[in-house]
Amino acid sequence: MRIATWNVNSITARLPRLLAWLESTGTDVLCIQETKTTLEGFPAAELRELGYESAVHATGRWNGVALVSRVGLDDVVLGLPGDPGFEDVLEPRAVSATCGGVRLWSVYVPNGREVGHGHYAYKLAWFEALKAAVAQDAAGERPFAVLGDFNVAPTDEDVFDVAFFEGQTHVTEPERAALAALREAGLSDVVPRPLKYDRPYTYWDYRQLSFPKNRGMRIDLVYGNAPFAKAVKDSYVDREERKGKGASDHAPVVVDLEI
Repeated sequence: MRIATWNVNSITARLPRLLAWLESTGTDVLCIQETKTTLEGFPAAELRELGYESAVHATGRWNGVALVSRVGLDDVVLGLPGDPGFEDVLEPRAVSATCGGVRLWSVYVPNGREVGHGHYAYKLAWFEALKAAVAQDAAGERPFAVLGDFNVAPTDEDVFDVAFFEGQTHVTEPERAALAALREAGLSDVVPRPLKYDRPYTYWDYRQLSFPKNRGMRIDLVYGNAPFAKAVKDSYVDREERKGKGASDHAPVVVDLEI
């Protein structure tokens, strides 16, 4: 089974590339973040023509998540149980389902904006709710994983220059502690191999020639429980999909399982 996660940064803008990528890679399940579309505007019909069912949690603003699968889509749950919300709004940042016997979550963790901002506190609270929500599945015997844009680089090696990010979100100790707490629930980091260079970055800013200069971050992660990790045969960042006109600023992370 081939599973992937991809922050598409608007599924409408990325649709031709997304459909072509699904066809060329033979991906069975794709976790999507930042759909930036309404439920009605999500391209479920186009995906259905390729054989994919869709589970979508979206309201048309800057977030939104989805799971698309051609190996089944059962027991769908929209949203994060215990979601703390931001300014009394529950944002569409999580969707989960069972696909081909594997339980999967697609998550788009809050950005945090800046240290000390209310959104930063929301981010940490959201992590706490995520840990509580996945604890039972993480400890279970069924393959289980949380995939998506976590908006945190786990270590200094996961950014091109940690000094560049000093005092900013994505690299602070509380954020990394929240990631560590999630792993302590029974999950491990499935680190992909890079297709180029020595670090598997997954995000490059559109500005300042960040992609050609490889000024990237690894913030799109796959956290799996022990049965999931045991089934992993390969994992890689499809850096090629970040190239060219109309690309997302994130690259897909692909995981091959032997189930």
